[in-house]
Amino acid sequence: MRRSKGSTDPDHGRALGRIRLAHTVIWAVFAGAILLIPVAVASGRLGLAACLSALVWIEVAVLAANGMRCPLTGIAARYTEDRSDNFDIILPLWLARHNKTLFGTLFAADQAYLLWDLVSRGA
Repeated sequence: MRRSKGSTDPDHGRALGRIRLAHTVIWAVFAGAILLIPVAVASGRLGLAACLSALVWIEVAVLAANGMRCPLTGIAARYTEDRSDNFDIILPLWLARHNKTLFGTLFAADQAYLLWDLVSRGA
């Protein structure tokens, strides 16, 4: 069945809305983890920083196994022909467009800071 960008099928709209909400909540968890890692390191809570890092590494593995796309993107695509950068998530377009670059850079910096802290402590 062909669906337009603004599908009028209410079931598709509800399904897409639920997927977008779930995707946004999951994104917020990972974005929050990335933002909390340097706070945990700075406060000496290296166990927490390591757990948050492991959580994000799991997400990186999921993305890598799925061609660097969230699996929810493919599911959301079943319900709309819209392919804007934020069709599957509730984020501003600019953030959805630059999400991987922005948070990937922050995560790499987090990992460097965590490693530097571990080495400087002699751990």
